[in-house]
Amino acid sequence: MNILILGSGGREHALAWAIKQNPKCGRLIVAPGNAGIAQLAECADINILDGGVVATFAEENAIDFVVIGPEAPLAAGVSDRLRAAGITTFGPSAAAAQLEASKAFTKEICDACDAPTAAWARFDHAADARAYVTKMGAPIVVKADGLAAGKGVVVAETLQDGLDAIDMIFGGAFGDAGAEVVIEEFMPGEEASFFVLCDGQTVCPIGTAQDHKRAFDGDQGPNTGGMGAYSPAPVLTDAIVEQTLAQIIRPTMAEMARRGMPYQGVLYAGLMIADGRARLVEYNARFGDPECQVLMMRLGAQALDLMLACAEGRLDQVTPQWAEDHALSVVMAARGYPGAYDKGTTIHGLDSQPETAHQMVFHAGTAEKDGQVVATGGRVLNVTARGDTLAQARARAYDMVANIDWPEGFCRNDIGWRAL
Repeated sequence: MNILILGSGGREHALAWAIKQNPKCGRLIVAPGNAGIAQLAECADINILDGGVVATFAEENAIDFVVIGPEAPLAAGVSDRLRAAGITTFGPSAAAAQLEASKAFTKEICDACDAPTAAWARFDHAADARAYVTKMGAPIVVKADGLAAGKGVVVAETLQDGLDAIDMIFGGAFGDAGAEVVIEEFMPGEEASFFVLCDGQTVCPIGTAQDHKRAFDGDQGPNTGGMGAYSPAPVLTDAIVEQTLAQIIRPTMAEMARRGMPYQGVLYAGLMIADGRARLVEYNARFGDPECQVLMMRLGAQALDLMLACAEGRLDQVTPQWAEDHALSVVMAARGYPGAYDKGTTIHGLDSQPETAHQMVFHAGTAEKDGQVVATGGRVLNVTARGDTLAQARARAYDMVANIDWPEGFCRNDIGWRAL
């Protein structure tokens, strides 16, 4: 079958890598793709936020199945436009994608179905928000309501941090995403990610992971989009997984269906674990990044079968097959990230890296220039490995990192420390 993946990051490289292994995959196109993706698929430079453009491209190229990677096309209704054109599509409708696109919407859903989450309040004026934070005190969590590329959340450790976060968000730091803020109680505990597929009715768990948000070793420095991840997440025990499904995921999916916006696609639940129970931190309407890389490394070719079953409403007929293994991914980022950084620096040593079912470098922010791979983003490479143990996966990943020659890049040296 002919398959189109939308996106250009490490998540999409991992999706393409897994899908390509499945014999069902014939022609594979990724739009727009990157330098690493170009080594295993065709790349197409189209506007993936325009549903009409994507649908026309899919029809002209006889695409049988579209996989939407990032959140922005989902929020823009690209999946709705593709389904209206009769094209099988993996990714929720714009209405259902509000679970990620609006923090307040998710909170309202949680309230309606009694899903455990942090106490919250919503504000559209800075003065009211400042008064609320002053009353509640710190620590407290301040969030831009809309899509802010994973960067619109401030965990304020002091009252002044909270007030500054409100001023920053209402001051336009995140554009339209910051027209409203959601302020939540701070939830102590250990954070982990739980991934399920849902076809509007059936919920199918497909894995757990943990990522490292802070830029530097020891969970120090500013928040980032994620500096590494590993799967499975030891903190998500069988009992906590069952509690999450029973009290959070299934009630949410039932409430979405009740509202006439059934959810179809992958749902990523960010959870806070404390005292043997999970509470919801947030939902994402797509695979996490870099969590997707470790999930795809473990799922391999069956990822396509699972996503197809999800898109076709057949999830009740499939079951993921898991090896008893571990995967770990180290993000190599441009020096200065998540602040200002240089673009266009050359990366050497990638040609000698292994490309196997156990070791893979997924490209996130790269392009090819004059026959060389150059860095074009903040997070640039996802150096990913599998092993029988997490320690083995970690050792393999860092051995690969050591053989990449990129003086302008950096990475954390302690990915997986919490579990190890």
